[in-house]
Amino acid sequence: MGLDDVAWEPAEKISDNWLAQFLELDILRPIADFILTHNRGNATELPYSKRDATVVRFSQPGAVLFPEEKVMNEVAVMRFLADQTSIPIPFVLHSVTKKENEDVRRSQHARVSERGTGFLHPNINEDKIEMLYSQLAAPSVSRIGSLSQMDDFTWEVTRRQLSMNMKELVRLGGLPRSKLPDTDTTYNTTSSYFEVLADLNIEHLVPQRNDAVESADDCRRKFVARQRLTNPSLENGPFGIWCDDLRPANVLLNENMQIVGVVDWEFTYPAPAGFTYAPPWWLLIEKPEYRLKTFLRAMEACEDIAIQQGRLKEDQRLSGPMQRSRECGDFWIMYAVSHSFAFDAIYSQKIDPRLFGPH
Repeated sequence: MGLDDVAWEPAEKISDNWLAQFLELDILRPIADFILTHNRGNATELPYSKRDATVVRFSQPGAVLFPEEKVMNEVAVMRFLADQTSIPIPFVLHSVTKKENEDVRRSQHARVSERGTGFLHPNINEDKIEMLYSQLAAPSVSRIGSLSQMDDFTWEVTRRQLSMNMKELVRLGGLPRSKLPDTDTTYNTTSSYFEVLADLNIEHLVPQRNDAVESADDCRRKFVARQRLTNPSLENGPFGIWCDDLRPANVLLNENMQIVGVVDWEFTYPAPAGFTYAPPWWLLIEKPEYRLKTFLRAMEACEDIAIQQGRLKEDQRLSGPMQRSRECGDFWIMYAVSHSFAFDAIYSQKIDPRLFGPH
């Protein structure tokens, strides 16, 4: 199913109007000019010393839904990862809600304190970020959902996971917000979580009126495909941390090409092991497939070092499970249930032949 262009138009209008409001008052014009000239959709950096810089992030209406929930989840998981891993997570100085500060609307302030100024590098080599995946696999929790910080050193899963796919289904697929899981919903098994993901894909087929199906036969094929994925095998926790959008562009490098920070932790939550064991989607979807071998070799080498140093256990390796996920086709199931607009193409080409044989 394609994106609903009719739903896209009002979302774009809301987004454009939000930006346009900064041009209504002359006092705000220099701010808007600065953002439009230098930001280009990225976070705005405010350096204030030779060593430190503050990044201010805004949730833009029309582009971001559930802004309060999204930022609350991101702040909690950033603090969790900073405490539980050695990933260089920016220190969160402060976050405010619209109710707390109408002028800011919705912001998150994070400080990157490291020698040299970091920059985003979309073409960073895979071996420079493989350690991030290993680090994310190390901490675990007993349920699937979103983390809440209970005190300085305690986190619990207390709310639904808010994934990028859920947000896009509402924004560009016409899915009513009421069809999403209740905000206090969590899961203690993989099967219960996958059932919800499968049901969301079925629910999505009903309300999207535009760019959804080409004929009655096409509609039947899409409905049957979604029904066939509603009965996954049961798997209990613990569950590792998964980021929907972790990729090279999230990594901040200094002038010596050293990792000094990792940003954009929105849509990060405890998820089934199948997600963690799947190879990075940007390697198999956006890159030539041979680069997966390079990535896995680098990951295995770093895992060997981490095990020797006592920072990783043998059963926490990801290189082997990632290779098996690719070979047996589990990767495509993980990708399909979490990318609804790509579901039909992946199902027909990768999943259906594997599960039910050639037709």
